Amino acid sequence: MKKFNKLIRDRIPEIIEEAGNDYELEILDDESYFKALNNKLEEELEEYKESKEIMELADLVEIIYAILDYKDISREKFEKMRKNKQKERGGFEKKLFLKKAEVD
Repeated sequence: MKKFNKLIRDRIPEIIEEAGNDYELEILDDESYFKALNNKLEEELEEYKESKEIMELADLVEIIYAILDYKDISREKFEKMRKNKQKERGGFEKKLFLKKAEVD
């Protein structure tokens, strides 16, 4: 058996079984789950950076939603937070790249 030691989507065991393969898994406690979510976030970001595939962004959003659920923050509240930050600081539409600035 190949070792994975990573967080997987909920239907993966079913898919493995349908393929006629065996697996071993563990149900994580809350602390381990949160750590695994953060590791998965990094993993999916690296996959996107390497492939530039939009499906990897979908995986990132899925992980972000899982983190929001873990922290008991609704998608609506998160979207409000995002919009407030955009209103205060702007978005990235102007493609601005800061090279230098004086800071206090």
